[in-house]
Amino acid sequence: MTDTSTTPEQEADRRRLWIIMGALMITMLLAALDQTIVATALPTITSDLGGLDELSWVVTAYLLASTASTPIWGKLSDLYGRKLMLQSAVVIFTIGSILAGLSQNMSQLIGTRALQGLGAGGLMVLVMAVIADVVSPRERGRYVGLFGAVFGVASVLGPLLGGLFTEHLSWRWVFYVNVPIGIAAFLILGAVLHLPRHPTKHRIDWLGAVFLVTSVVMLLLVTMWGGQQYPWTSPTILLLAAGAIVFGAAFIFVELRHPEPLVPLSLFRISVVRVSSALGFIIGFALFGAIVYLPIFLQVARGASPTEAGLQLLPLMLGLIITSIASGRIITRTGRYRIFPIIGTLIATGGMFMLSTISPTSPFWYVALSSFVLGFGLGNVMQVLLLAVQNSVSPRQMGAATSTSTFFRSIGGTIGTAVFGAIFTAQLATQLASKLPPGTEAALAASGRSIETSTANIAALPPAIHEPVVYAFSDAINHTFLFAVPVLLAAFVLSLFLKESPLRTESSIEQTLANDAPMPLD
Repeated sequence: MTDTSTTPEQEADRRRLWIIMGALMITMLLAALDQTIVATALPTITSDLGGLDELSWVVTAYLLASTASTPIWGKLSDLYGRKLMLQSAVVIFTIGSILAGLSQNMSQLIGTRALQGLGAGGLMVLVMAVIADVVSPRERGRYVGLFGAVFGVASVLGPLLGGLFTEHLSWRWVFYVNVPIGIAAFLILGAVLHLPRHPTKHRIDWLGAVFLVTSVVMLLLVTMWGGQQYPWTSPTILLLAAGAIVFGAAFIFVELRHPEPLVPLSLFRISVVRVSSALGFIIGFALFGAIVYLPIFLQVARGASPTEAGLQLLPLMLGLIITSIASGRIITRTGRYRIFPIIGTLIATGGMFMLSTISPTSPFWYVALSSFVLGFGLGNVMQVLLLAVQNSVSPRQMGAATSTSTFFRSIGGTIGTAVFGAIFTAQLATQLASKLPPGTEAALAASGRSIETSTANIAALPPAIHEPVVYAFSDAINHTFLFAVPVLLAAFVLSLFLKESPLRTESSIEQTLANDAPMPLD
């Protein structure tokens, strides 16, 4: 029976919107999949190309480029149009993927990974900004939950595909798989996405961009190198930290005076932007910093293979997907969003505490339940914070506001990974010293069987040593999770200060067209 309350024009608009959402989900899948699929292939890549000492740069180059470019993509999309910038990001990412797959040595791979990261920085931000362009905040909830589900699917699908490609085809296919996805995304976006262009002359804040990128890169190098390649008090780390502060101050100085700043500091006069940015930073710090150790626990303490560990993370992703979709639909129905970050941070705190109590003898159902609770809390927070920010700014600042929100979350995750890495390393050394007989580590090192985080090395240890080492890892990871609990609790307290504004019922395009003269579509 046909619904007579819906006109053919409305049905056509609805179909077109779902086609756009499908194209955007494919585009988001490009960036989300790349973050999980490459890690599985890294050992094989090293065996093929050599350069074990440069292995970390395969990940670092991507992370530096994507994080540092995030605010730039957002601002450029405000100036020159979202569609042009999004398609440009897809092209850059796809070309980077082709070149990465063709790499003949580690230096080429690192360079092409940086190119991939440059494109990924645009993909992550611009997809969410385009959603704000075409869907009103009131209706956006029902769609943004689907994008949370994309990340959940990629988290599981990435390691599985990475293992299959590496074992049955070639490690190069972890990059080549992006090519057909990228081409499909580019063509569909070109065919169905029509957004207003702003045919006016602009002054690009190039000096601010240079200062921002330099400051961010220096800060990220401090977090990645500190305590690893160099001691925290070494001249290299101190100089990088000082440089990050100096260039960061110079960036703020430029932004306050430029007519079209890269990151409009006026955004932070808005309470919702301030609180959401701080919340995003803390959530990224605690969750992305600590959750990286859950797969290590599953592999070391429970003996799971990398693929099995990926599958055992399904409860976490299931919790995240359920609440991402459910919270979005409830927000669309009620128009209220403030309660979700409050509930989400409290539940996530409980989930993190549960994870801090797991041990090698814990039944799998308890590990799965702890992971599910953490994901259930997380799904109530991330997309809702972005929705709150987008609802509080003007359409002209949508790209900058979206990229700023994403940037704070990324920086929080990067710094959190470094901080929790230092905590884990210190705790592991303490636990090994207390659980192993004196001189054990030196004796193993002398025989060429040093204790490392490699699951193969740990599994090959003599039985008398294997069990204490497993428990040392488990206890060190417990302390790492436990440290994240008060951090998440701080996020809960901060979420109480998030203001609730009425969700607009017009998309950014509709607002712009209502307030301005008619503009051409691209």
